[in-house]
Amino acid sequence: MSAINRRRLLAGTALAAVAAAVPRTASADVAPTNVADGFAGVDALGQNGTTGGAGGQAVTVTTAAALADYVGRKEPYVISVSGRISVGSMVTVVANKTIIGVGSTAEITGGGLQLGSTTRPGNNVIIRNLRFTGASDDSISVTNSAHHVWIDHCDLSHGYDGLLDIKRNSDYVTVSWNHFHDHSKSALLGHSDTYTTDRGKLRVTYHHNFFDGTDQRHPRVRFGEPVHVYNNYYRGNSLYGVASTMDAGVVVEGNYFENVAYPILSGYDKSGPGRVVERNNIYVGSGTPETLGTVVEPRTYYQYTLDPPANVKTQVVQGAGTGKI
Repeated sequence: MSAINRRRLLAGTALAAVAAAVPRTASADVAPTNVADGFAGVDALGQNGTTGGAGGQAVTVTTAAALADYVGRKEPYVISVSGRISVGSMVTVVANKTIIGVGSTAEITGGGLQLGSTTRPGNNVIIRNLRFTGASDDSISVTNSAHHVWIDHCDLSHGYDGLLDIKRNSDYVTVSWNHFHDHSKSALLGHSDTYTTDRGKLRVTYHHNFFDGTDQRHPRVRFGEPVHVYNNYYRGNSLYGVASTMDAGVVVEGNYFENVAYPILSGYDKSGPGRVVERNNIYVGSGTPETLGTVVEPRTYYQYTLDPPANVKTQVVQGAGTGKI
């Protein structure tokens, strides 16, 4: 059996316990997949794609205590979140977990999920169909060398710092079909201008996300290459869309930018310029993109099919966020 077929079998098995509880309301044009794609689907670092808690026990949690208990256990688990769970801070998620919301009302509020710690890795984690609100820090933090992470069909808003930060040597991550709104700092990639050990890592795919009136960081990238940003919908982002800084390498293609004065930047604030390749994007009421240099092509890692950019606005509005898988 091929590696990709093994991943399809494992991922399908892991989600079978909760699939019946999640309504399927996807657009006829783009059906959701239960298999991690993009960088999260790449075989690397001893991991055959991202399978989360496949093969582990399936449990349902309704309290903060139960959530923290199961996501912190060393064994693989498929964890269904039912209803609204209020947490007081960041909850540490360790390796081999699938965390998936039940229906369209599953929510984590007051805090967020941090993948891994300095002593316990947050590798091979899937987070899907969850709403995040009112976080006291980040809503989701992928950090401390976490790799093979898939964040899909979530709704993130009203946080304190970043809605979704990926940093500190993390790698092989896919962020897909999420709705970011009612916040300023959306998606940071790269810890700081001085954290140079991120160079050669931070390989992340962002596709079919809805950056809905958020101000900045869609993403803001330091050092990572290649970072692949495709088929996302940007609407009314007041500061900028994508920023490549500190010699990062970003491919921006097939996106739909609407009313974004600075859709693509090379360099931002005190951060030096990064390299950017842009192609096949649509700019409606938007400014001129900045480009610089060349970037390693994502196809050297994985294959993908680009949706026509003219269809992206409709597809993403209909398909991004919770209650769609």
